[in-house]
Amino acid sequence: MPTRHLYLVRHGDADAFGELTPTGRRQCELLGARLAGLPVNALWHSPLPRAVASAHVIAAHLPGVPVAPADELVDHVPHVPEPGEIPAPLRGFFDGYDAAEAAAGRALADALVARFTTPAPVETHEVLVTHGFQVAWLVRHALDAPDARWLGLNSGNAALTVIEHRDGVPPTLVVLNDMGHLPPDLRWTGFGGSAPRP
Repeated sequence: MPTRHLYLVRHGDADAFGELTPTGRRQCELLGARLAGLPVNALWHSPLPRAVASAHVIAAHLPGVPVAPADELVDHVPHVPEPGEIPAPLRGFFDGYDAAEAAAGRALADALVARFTTPAPVETHEVLVTHGFQVAWLVRHALDAPDARWLGLNSGNAALTVIEHRDGVPPTLVVLNDMGHLPPDLRWTGFGGSAPRP
């Protein structure tokens, strides 16, 4: 039974303007070295600069692998929960989202799932360089968890999450937020409760 292996990667550390920092570049170098031994068929990335730059650093370790943008991987809020589903510390984050914005985000999230979670007819290994919310949404989907459960699934910069898709069986979450390729001082999520940044 062919397996579609998805290697989900949150971009490396970025500055306030969304550009990859030297630290982010180093994180991606280390991740690229980790992925170098895998039979990767394709590397997809979000169109945002921090993901584009991260993808190209990683791709340097994957000679011959095609690299291309995928609009579905762009950073967005995939689902705006009902007020009662939002943990108290996060309630302010969703202030100002109107129904049209929420619907547009959900449509993009549905397109992300449709494009990347359909089992492939042949064995494939794809790296997806994206953003924390998109990694969380794909993990939530793999676990068949309630929509609001994407909240709190935080990915570290250049962390690795692996999900496998096969026909006729539920997705398999193989690895979640693995930062073993990074030294301790390069491991953080940027979200509350994570290790401090250097």
